[in-house]
Amino acid sequence: MAQAVSFSPSFGGARDVPPMSEINTTPLIDVMLVLLIMFIITVPMQTHEVPLKLPVKGVVEAPIRLKNDLLMDATGRLAWNGAAVSDAQLASLMAEVASRAEQPEVHFRPDAAARYARVDQVLAIASRSGASSFGFVGNEQYEKVF
Repeated sequence: MAQAVSFSPSFGGARDVPPMSEINTTPLIDVMLVLLIMFIITVPMQTHEVPLKLPVKGVVEAPIRLKNDLLMDATGRLAWNGAAVSDAQLASLMAEVASRAEQPEVHFRPDAAARYARVDQVLAIASRSGASSFGFVGNEQYEKVF
């Protein structure tokens, strides 16, 4: 009679050793360190300088800037430093401001209830004049309008 031969599924013959399930990470870490060192070497040094003029000895006072207040009430009427002006007068006043070497500031304060179309007309007059120091002041009054 023939005898049955049994084969073991293990590799390496008669020893019964399970296969290795861990990966060797040492070569991976070595390669990553080499790449990191190469990256550090090839990146140029960051020499970022900011030019800064420091004040010299003594106190330097800031020049006093003139300012003009342009007010608009709820009906759309304009006032230049407290005096009522028309659109034509405003255009000439803004042209005078634009013609100066150092332009005085024009602070525009429209009333919160003023119509936007009227405010837009005044902004168009200011834009056509060429004045560069025209701005809104007192915008906190609009917080509760919307």
